[in-house]
Amino acid sequence: MANPTVLTEQLPSIAQGTGSDFSRLSRRISEAGLMERRPVYYSLRFGAVALALVASCVAFAVLGDSWLQLLVAAALAVVFGQLGLAAHDLAHKQVFSRRRPTEIGGLIAANALLGMSYGWWMNKHTRHHANPNHEEKDPDVAPNLLVWSRRQASVARGLPAFIGRHQAVLFYPMLTLEGFNLSVGSFRALFTPEMKRPRLEGSLLVAHFVVYFGAVFTMLSPGKAVAFVAVHMALFGIYLGSVFAPNHKGMQMVTDGQELDFLRRQVLTSRNVRGGMFVDAFMGGLNYQIEHHLFPSMPTTALRQAQRITEQYCAELGIPYHQTGLVASHREALRHLRSAGEPLRARR
Repeated sequence: MANPTVLTEQLPSIAQGTGSDFSRLSRRISEAGLMERRPVYYSLRFGAVALALVASCVAFAVLGDSWLQLLVAAALAVVFGQLGLAAHDLAHKQVFSRRRPTEIGGLIAANALLGMSYGWWMNKHTRHHANPNHEEKDPDVAPNLLVWSRRQASVARGLPAFIGRHQAVLFYPMLTLEGFNLSVGSFRALFTPEMKRPRLEGSLLVAHFVVYFGAVFTMLSPGKAVAFVAVHMALFGIYLGSVFAPNHKGMQMVTDGQELDFLRRQVLTSRNVRGGMFVDAFMGGLNYQIEHHLFPSMPTTALRQAQRITEQYCAELGIPYHQTGLVASHREALRHLRSAGEPLRARR
C-alpha cells in the first residue's frame, strides 16, 4: 500500500499526456512560476500560528479558574483550525519538497498539537483528492449519518434515515461534534493495518490529550473545565466544517461509469469561494478549491494568481467554472443537503 502520510500529485495517465487539456494548463501554471516553494510565506504564517498558540496558553495560565476562560476556548478553536490547515499544507508537500521534514512537521502539527492522526487523515484525504464527490470512492461523501445523494437516501435506514430527513437543519449542530469525531477516528485507526506508525502516532496522541485534559482539569473547577472543553471543541468543529463544506457540497456528484478526464473531474466537482484576504486567511487558501485540487502541491499564496489563469483556460475550453461568495456557498451546500434528503421525507 502506498505511504498514507504523504499526498503527492499522482495524476492519471490522461492528465500526464503532452497533449491533454490538463497538461496545457499545467504548462501555463509552471511558466508563471506558481509551483515554486515560498519559504518566507510559510515561515511567517506558521510563526503567526505558533505565536497565537503560545498567547492562548499564556492567557489560560494567567486567567486561572475563571469563566473568562471560555473566551480563551473560543480563541483556541481558531488556533486549532489554523493548525489543521497547516497540517494540510504540510501533507500536500507545499512547504517542504523532501519527505522527512514533511512527515515530521505533519506529526507535530496534527498529532502532537491538534490531537488528530496525521497518517489516518492523509489516507482518507488522498482518496478524496483522487476521486472528489465520487459516491463509491470518496470517503468524504460516503453515507454515514448524512446522505449526499438521493441514491444514498433511497437505501438509508435507521438513524441515518432519520437524520437524513432533517440534515440541512442538523448540519451545523452536528459540526459541533466534528472535533471529537476526528479524535475518535484517529484512535480507532491506530488498530488498522493501514496505519504505518501506530506506536509513534499513538504516543503523540496520548501525550496531547494528557497535557490538554491535565491542564484544563487542574487549572479549572470541574464545571468550568467541562464548559471549556465543550466550547473549544464545538467551535473548532464548526470552524473546520465552515472551511471544508463549501468546497464540494452541492457540486456535481460522480458514480461508476461516468468518464471524466482529470481536469474536468476536479473542476466540475469543486467550488471556489470569493472574499478577498479575510476569506483567504480564514479558509487557509482552500477557498481556491479548484486550483488546489488541480495542483495540490502549489503553495497557498500562489493560488490566487493560479485562479485567474485557470478560470480563463476553462472559459477557452467551455468548461463550467463555479465560484461564489462565502454565504452563498453555504447556502448552496445546505440546499444540496435538503435535496439529497428528499426521498427520505417522501418515504414517511
